[in-house]
Amino acid sequence: MESKVAIKTADGTCDCYTYTAPGVDSAPAVIFYMDGLGIRPDLRAMAERLASNGFFVLLPNLYYRAGEYPPFDMATMMTDESQRNRMMALVQSVTNAGAMRDTTAFLDFLSSEPKVKGSKIGCVGYCMGGPLVLTAAGTFPDRVAAGASIHGAGVATDRPDSPHLLAPKMRGRIYVAVAEIDPWLTPGETDRLKAALESSGTNHTVEIYPKVQHGFAANGTPMYDREAAERHWDRIVALFRETLL
Repeated sequence: MESKVAIKTADGTCDCYTYTAPGVDSAPAVIFYMDGLGIRPDLRAMAERLASNGFFVLLPNLYYRAGEYPPFDMATMMTDESQRNRMMALVQSVTNAGAMRDTTAFLDFLSSEPKVKGSKIGCVGYCMGGPLVLTAAGTFPDRVAAGASIHGAGVATDRPDSPHLLAPKMRGRIYVAVAEIDPWLTPGETDRLKAALESSGTNHTVEIYPKVQHGFAANGTPMYDREAAERHWDRIVALFRETLL
């Protein structure tokens, strides 16, 4: 079941969707960090599918600071430079620091939501949402019991706010799905992330998905790969069931 809510943050009001499974009075919460294409029917369907497995899913519009924005046309996205530039401008409006301010408000909302069971939560994120999952796991270690970064980019960079630097603070289980063909990852990024997670003793799994591209798990994109996407569903549902239910 889908509902819309408005959550007050330190920077404004974030419009969000929530999802619950029919007939479930309360369930553990999962924050779903969106990809660069933003909120759209396919992404909402993914959040609803996750909720159907027994979770309360919160899907925030992380582009709320930029105001209203028209949806992207995936049929022309690959060839239309203006659309790509528009998307990148929106992506750049989302920072790790800003998203964590938002997450503070999301956690407060979940704590007061009667349909949410328990204080421990899970996080899942795709594309630009991947590093936000890892950042949340290191920023809110007492709350994030599990995090899944799916074809995330910018997870282990030379920036001072790179998510891999927070590995020593992570207490939840971490799952990282990496597309073998991913131009958004800088050379050596996956190895740096793995080294950081291993050296900190973080309970983690980093899985390379062979022969698939960045975006393989996102419905409705040219990069979507059904077999790999179904494997990722198996992984994240098992992760959240084992840590939250």
